Amino acid sequence: MLAFQDVSYAHPNKDILFSGLHMTVGRGDKIALTGHNGAGKSTLLRLMAGELMPSGGTIRREELPYYIPQHFGQFDALTVGEALRAGKRLHALREILAGNVTDALMADLNDDWTIEERCEEALSHWQLAGMPLDQKLAGLSGGQKTRVFLAGITVNQPTFLLLDEPGNHLDAEGRALLRTLISGWRQTLMLVSHDASLLRLLPVVYELGKKGITVYGGDFDFYKAQKGLEQEALHQDLRSHEKALRKARETEREAIERKQKLDARGKKKQEKSGVPTIMLNTLRNSAEKSAASLKKAHAEKMDGIADEVNRLRKALPDIDKMKLNVDDSALHKGKVLVTANELNCRFGEKHLWEKGLTFQIRSGNRLAIRGGNGSGKTTLIRLLLGEIQPSEGTLTRAGFSAVYIDQDYSYIDGGLTVYEQAQKHNPGHLEEYEIKTRLNRFLFGPADWNKPSSALSGGERMRLLLCVLGIGTKAPDVIILDEPTNNLDMQNVEILTTAMNGYDGTLIVVSHDTEFLEMLGIDGEIEL
Repeated sequence: MLAFQDVSYAHPNKDILFSGLHMTVGRGDKIALTGHNGAGKSTLLRLMAGELMPSGGTIRREELPYYIPQHFGQFDALTVGEALRAGKRLHALREILAGNVTDALMADLNDDWTIEERCEEALSHWQLAGMPLDQKLAGLSGGQKTRVFLAGITVNQPTFLLLDEPGNHLDAEGRALLRTLISGWRQTLMLVSHDASLLRLLPVVYELGKKGITVYGGDFDFYKAQKGLEQEALHQDLRSHEKALRKARETEREAIERKQKLDARGKKKQEKSGVPTIMLNTLRNSAEKSAASLKKAHAEKMDGIADEVNRLRKALPDIDKMKLNVDDSALHKGKVLVTANELNCRFGEKHLWEKGLTFQIRSGNRLAIRGGNGSGKTTLIRLLLGEIQPSEGTLTRAGFSAVYIDQDYSYIDGGLTVYEQAQKHNPGHLEEYEIKTRLNRFLFGPADWNKPSSALSGGERMRLLLCVLGIGTKAPDVIILDEPTNNLDMQNVEILTTAMNGYDGTLIVVSHDTEFLEMLGIDGEIEL
């Protein structure tokens, strides 16, 4: 159905993203595509969909897949009907029903007389009942745009579907509908997602990495188990080579000491036996050459082992290199930070919440804020941060420091370079080389230090944020995460999870990803 043969792709600046890709997707295959941020997963889907042309190699396909991208901002000028890929048919139907019957309009309609009803039914299924088909996407929220594009699948019933992070912006009900779609899909499908609950619905995993496409002949749990075995083998191989390097250094030291003792003993014997000076000099030169040869032989052996150790260390997962090193929160566990009683906000004559919110947040809590799209989660966060005041009820806040981390990681100042961003959070006692060492630990090398923060991907912004939090050393009392995993791959979700699990302050999380919440050890919730 689709085949890649020796496919390569280079960015417009000539940087090669990947090369030598070979891949086959057969009719009816259902594939989970994984890979780190920046590996090129979205680019690969766009190549499959015919939106991009490869720099080299060939792509053979029987048909163009139905592709739903990760971001929708470029489609804001479209109407809902056009986003459903029914614009021409809807226009033709309305013109014909108005009495304007032409061959061109009949061809555009293609006997699809039920297109308007099917569009409305599809929108209703995706919880967008009553949405006008001529409404522009620009006025819709991220969750609504996602639902519109997913509704297009119901309208068009394609035989080959490409989904790039379709769970982004969807609430719990939307994700449930998405799981039903994927689990019931009987045609060809390739899915990119950081949501393990979606990936587990598919029988095969393809991984896009430095070595190209690797096919794992099992589901996501099988893939994770195999990756675990690979990483354990890597760690074991590294430990073995590190041990061999220590042994080689010890052997070199012992051999040189033994040689020096033998040479010293031989020299004394020669001097006592009255060997002429010229002969002593010759023997000494010979001994020095012998020692140099011995040292060179050991150095070559150690260099080979050291090179392998360095290669293995570079192959370690990034998560092994990044830790959130901050001091513990200064607040004692259990201190009351926020008390809300019948809390509510009024917009015109309407209350945001049907019933006022009553809750308490204590230092050390790990809470989830739950609610559907439009339920007021962001408004509640602004109340907790003291940015707005309630219209009704009371909200009492104790003094505490807080860091708010949204899905775009806007805590990072896009006007600063990577290095300037890190230096901004320097408490004053860190030297330049120490700042750069910290950046290196979070995978920002010399080529990245002068890069504008605005050019970073979601995963890179997350890593830079964790880095600068660690540079500041003084931990915030409260960290609020607002849908932080939407633009992250699985590895970066794991990095974020590990970092947050090393944080001992108060954690408040807005997320529809139940597995992410479980990994964070959430122990309470505020239901909206």
